[in-house]
Amino acid sequence: MTMTPARTPTRFVEVTLIVFGVYALGVGLFMLFAPGAFFDTLGTFGVRNDHYIFDNATFEIPQGLLLLAAVRRPTWRVPALAFATVHWALHSISHLIDPHHGAGDWIGWLEAGGLVATTAILAFALRATVVTHNPAPRSPLESGH
Repeated sequence: MTMTPARTPTRFVEVTLIVFGVYALGVGLFMLFAPGAFFDTLGTFGVRNDHYIFDNATFEIPQGLLLLAAVRRPTWRVPALAFATVHWALHSISHLIDPHHGAGDWIGWLEAGGLVATTAILAFALRATVVTHNPAPRSPLESGH
């Protein structure tokens, strides 16, 4: 069985929405219910501040829910992926400017690199969604006119 060209990008987009949606939702819930453990493992930057950790949770949880909802609602995919791509790009810049992780600078640089790579994945999924939903117009020669 062969897949149509549009099917492969659609599958990539769906997997990206699910993976990033589950990740954002999971991180947000981790922040909300275990801010100390979150700080000790993932958020070891500066001094622990539960208020800021909760503030970030209130962003990550809805982002995760939006990405997961876009799996079932294709018309939500472009805005959801655009939003997530901008978020991850800004998050990447933050880590590139300040890579000084409590576990060591090399961990901070590793996280920054991971954020840049995941931003690229989101950007590719966004592009695939835009191209899939807005295919290039066919030339008169292709349409037989």
